[in-house]
Amino acid sequence: MQSKRNKILVVDDEPDILEFLQVILEEEGYLVLTSQRAEYLEQLHNGGLPDLILLDVLLSGKDGREIVKYLKQQEETKRIPVIMFSAHPSAEQSALEAGAEDFMAKPFEIDDLLTRVAQYL
Repeated sequence: MQSKRNKILVVDDEPDILEFLQVILEEEGYLVLTSQRAEYLEQLHNGGLPDLILLDVLLSGKDGREIVKYLKQQEETKRIPVIMFSAHPSAEQSALEAGAEDFMAKPFEIDDLLTRVAQYL
């Protein structure tokens, strides 16, 4: 009997980053969903909740920190760990204050990412 695979949702407006993270995480055995659209996160209550969310701080037209605040206020999504990332290391404080469990500055080491992902699953 196969054990349940942890589902990770990756949201970033850069297709190359989405593809890179999807390959890396799938090689580790995770089920990976990707989206370039922040609106996808606002529809999570419709079912198919992930076990972990990797979220860019700055998305096209949206601020990831506002999305985290929203998710943490919703009963269905408030317990899902969120790891935010940004090319701006100065965003760490505000990402954590918004409710993210963790923050990683881009570019990040693959091993560091995998360690943090495993820590929250």
